[in-house]
Amino acid sequence: MQPIRTFFNSIKDANESCFVPILRRYFSCTSVSQARHFQRTMSGSRDVIIEAKDGKHSATIIFMHGLGDTGHGWADTLRQIKPDYVKLICPTAPVAPVSLNMGMPMPSWFDLFSLESDGLEDGDGVKKSSETIVSLIEKEKSSHNIPANRILLGGFSQGGALALHTGVRYTEKLAGIIAFSCWLPLHKEYPGAFNEKCKDLAVLQCHGEVDPLVMYDWGVRTSNLLKNFLTDHEFKSYPNMGHSSCDEELKDAQKFILRVLPEK
Repeated sequence: MQPIRTFFNSIKDANESCFVPILRRYFSCTSVSQARHFQRTMSGSRDVIIEAKDGKHSATIIFMHGLGDTGHGWADTLRQIKPDYVKLICPTAPVAPVSLNMGMPMPSWFDLFSLESDGLEDGDGVKKSSETIVSLIEKEKSSHNIPANRILLGGFSQGGALALHTGVRYTEKLAGIIAFSCWLPLHKEYPGAFNEKCKDLAVLQCHGEVDPLVMYDWGVRTSNLLKNFLTDHEFKSYPNMGHSSCDEELKDAQKFILRVLPEK
């Protein structure tokens, strides 16, 4: 694992997109008082829900943000690429101490101990957050009559990891998964943890080739693992993209959404 200072310096050299300054700001909390102020501020954040244009949706996207962000961080971007008939839910992770950030609290789906692909993982935290996402899926099914095959999961970085974990283990086949700049957590549990009902699940995995946080090689290894049990998996890479997003990636995501969630 990289020392925190080295890790922070790597962020300074990253692609200067809108997402990297967010990570830099959160990882630059250097005092307990700053962290406590941050915790009080972020604990009031709520999930973001963007309804279909006419208020009657026939499909749903549930998209999870990355470490230190909130549901607001991706909502406006995804609003621009989602179809009018799709409801968008961007939940916000609970605020919790993050070991990788010297125990400072921030919105986090699960604890992070290392940036190494074979490092220690917070299995209990991953599974607890996955239960939260499953509850959102079940609510869409029971309260809005949206079937599983009309629900798409997505996420960036830690949120993308959560989307992959939840989607390939879910009891039914979902419409698909969009996985930005992420990895498959608890990878040692596969292939046993994979639900055979999900073998035709559509997955779009995207990764920047110069990502200094979730290394590109980690994304490639995740892709290779997923291809062992998924028949509809696509891995797309972007040469000049760091731990962020870009127009090309968003266009690819938009095409994917239209393919797996066509208008009814």
